[in-house]
Amino acid sequence: MAVSTSITPRHSRDAWIDAKLADLGNWLQRHGGVIRTIQWGVVAVYLVLVAVPAFLPLPDRSAHLWNDLTVFAQFAFWGIWWPFVLVSMVLVGRAWCGVLCPEGALTEFASRWSLGRAVPRWITWGGWPFVAFAGTTVYGQMVSVYGYPKPVLAVLGGSTVAAVIVGLLYGRNKRVWCRYLCPVNGVFAVLAKLAPVSFQVDHAAWADSPKPKGAAFNCAPLVPVKTMNGAGACHMCGRCSGYRGAVRLARRSPTHEIVHVAGAEPSLDQTVLILFGMMGLAVGAFQWSSSPWYIDAKQAIATWLIEHGVTWPLETTLPWFILTNYPEHNDVLSVLDGALLLAYIAAAAIVLGVSLSALVGLATLALGGWSTRRFHHLTQTLIPVAGCGVFLGLSALTVTFLRGDGIHIPYVSEIRAALLLGTSLWSVWLAWSVAGLSARGLRRIGATLGIAAACTLSVYGWALLFWIW
Repeated sequence: MAVSTSITPRHSRDAWIDAKLADLGNWLQRHGGVIRTIQWGVVAVYLVLVAVPAFLPLPDRSAHLWNDLTVFAQFAFWGIWWPFVLVSMVLVGRAWCGVLCPEGALTEFASRWSLGRAVPRWITWGGWPFVAFAGTTVYGQMVSVYGYPKPVLAVLGGSTVAAVIVGLLYGRNKRVWCRYLCPVNGVFAVLAKLAPVSFQVDHAAWADSPKPKGAAFNCAPLVPVKTMNGAGACHMCGRCSGYRGAVRLARRSPTHEIVHVAGAEPSLDQTVLILFGMMGLAVGAFQWSSSPWYIDAKQAIATWLIEHGVTWPLETTLPWFILTNYPEHNDVLSVLDGALLLAYIAAAAIVLGVSLSALVGLATLALGGWSTRRFHHLTQTLIPVAGCGVFLGLSALTVTFLRGDGIHIPYVSEIRAALLLGTSLWSVWLAWSVAGLSARGLRRIGATLGIAAACTLSVYGWALLFWIW
């Protein structure tokens, strides 16, 4: 009997996709000049949008996206740029960092003339992703970075200047800033773990192949490519593609890294960022201005202060670069406002972070006793719903900007609900898969229910903002 050697359509399609992805990675490797040209184009646009509006008069009520540079810049940064950069991390990994990011391009460019100092230990401290994310998020709320151009220049421009200074001091032709200090590096690193494509290393092929003659590729973000197993630190620039016949751009399951890699790389730093930062502090930052709890607390404290003859916290204001201060727009935060803002965000970070930690801890115990490694691994399963929350918080600005110009997006509430439900189910599925690595039956179910409870708590925080308040 003859044996059929035909290739199934699905296999043929998969092989075609694999070949095209590998070709794309090799194209990136060969066309570094084209990528740098794109980067400088983005840098030029970025610098104009950051710097110019800060020196223009504040827009009046007749200003629109299409006739005012300041309004357009606000929409570009907070309505399009940041929310959809987050989406790109989940779709194509950190390609934004390697191909488009203006700060990355500038710090690497500056590093050509670097003093070449060794990277000090304080820069490599693992807590920077959380501290930088929390600091920029809180400061942005204090100065209303989403609404005014001068705070944009202070926050984004300040970050860019710091990136250039770090490039001039440390390393040579490297992105030390991006690797350790960038305020969104930690968020990007965890979201990129969900991407269905990444540069992957065949470790056996690397070990078996002779080292190529000549200079090796330059991995600007300082990724140890030889031992790389995940996509969190890779900037997807393609410089390593094809090296030693062992590196290529390829498909993978969006669940693969969380389930099969993250457990071998437990990270307290990422756990804190996910539970206390993305799922705690971010909620408070987006909630506070709409929260009846904030309003009630302010009224109660103000009444008490007035009754006791203390009025300066209600009357004292600070410069715009410390607290929002735009009296011509009837937008001024008093010292009391600022103190309550900080207290609200801190309380949200602590209460939600501790509550979520407790639920993940219960899920860990359900698998048969305490394990710190397992706790960190289960926390990673919350990345989909954590990332969704941050995206929805930022995209709320997209909706606000468009509504201000009379453009209404249909089914916004339904889309938000679908995203929260879908990412929660994704997190639950990841928890089921991770729990299945060490337990079966009731223990596996118990651990999954613990993560489901954490997802429910996270969704409740966003439901308060979007539907209840």
